[in-house]
Amino acid sequence: MNQNTDYIPFAKPCLGVEEERAVVEVLKSGWLTTGKVTREFEKAFAEFLGAGYARAVSSGTAGLHLCLEAVGVKEGTRVVTTPYTFTASAETIRYLGADPLFVDIEEDTYNIDPRLVERVLFERPAGISAVLPVHIAGLPCNMSLITEVSQRAGVPVVEDAAHAFPVRYGDRYAGTIGTAGVFSFYANKTITTGEGGMVATDDEEVAGRISIMRFHGIDRESWDRYTSPHASWYYNVVEAGFKYNLTDIASSIGLAQLKKAEIFLARRKKIAHRYIDALRGCDFFTLPAGSVDHAWHLFMIRIVPGKLTLTRDEFVRKLAEAGIGTSVHFIPLYLMSYYRLRYGLHESQFPVTQKNYLGSFSIPIYPDLSDEQVERIISALLATGKNAYKRNS
Repeated sequence: MNQNTDYIPFAKPCLGVEEERAVVEVLKSGWLTTGKVTREFEKAFAEFLGAGYARAVSSGTAGLHLCLEAVGVKEGTRVVTTPYTFTASAETIRYLGADPLFVDIEEDTYNIDPRLVERVLFERPAGISAVLPVHIAGLPCNMSLITEVSQRAGVPVVEDAAHAFPVRYGDRYAGTIGTAGVFSFYANKTITTGEGGMVATDDEEVAGRISIMRFHGIDRESWDRYTSPHASWYYNVVEAGFKYNLTDIASSIGLAQLKKAEIFLARRKKIAHRYIDALRGCDFFTLPAGSVDHAWHLFMIRIVPGKLTLTRDEFVRKLAEAGIGTSVHFIPLYLMSYYRLRYGLHESQFPVTQKNYLGSFSIPIYPDLSDEQVERIISALLATGKNAYKRNS
């Protein structure tokens, strides 16, 4: 652990007295698990997004599992997705006995290449049951093309919007464009409940299926069975479901965070624009694809090959020595032994992903970063880059 008292952590949740008060209210209420507060959170989240339905779940991973199951992914089918993502995107496909069909990414956005999605949908269509795009770092995928080709192929789209709250794509929010979208409220996300997630959809059947499957396949939630004027102990198990419900404790934090979402986004944008302004003249960095339509969950920088004497890993170590926390997003899934061995994958199959991975790292970007800390990060980046610059490059 870095002992520097001035160390700037890579990620930090932005919590205040509003969240504390909300949790205390739930603790005093006597009802801690899924109940009235969770329903309020779902209603507020759906209204924020303009979605027909929102269903709170225990994690973004749980949401992906439930969505894929609800749209018909099953054993023996395949789901088109990206290898440049956290394992949750692909492992939930495996939960259902289906297989991920990885395609390469766009170099500038890091998002799944929609041209390759189209190619596999029409050249290798057998058994494809869904498309799962991931909005990397908070920059939406090319959803216009992805949804168009998926509709032509008759395949549903489930958006992994874990990084993408709240960001618009055209006149809609990311996560509301496909059949369903999944958001994460993990501790480092743009809003947090510690652990938790939300599914958004306009499809009544999908919402209904998720409502049942997130709580053991039972047709009535505990809140209805124990708190209504006509409460009854009776319930029926209609499916072999899962235990994926979100507690009122977590939902109370989510409600408080949701009210701050636009404030958080404005601060993230300000930090991102400061980074871009300060670093755009460096020919040894490739900066994120700039857009006003970006949630800025991550700020990913790529070292230009041949420009520095340091590798990405060495550069990151130098930043750590300067008291700057960083991370790498992501180690591609074809490099993970499970996927590599099971599917016979090799880096040569994904040249763009491999190139981006080898040079990329992420720097801190969260609302509680002070302006002074932002300037320290910029200074460390510039100093490390200039000291390692190849003069003859």
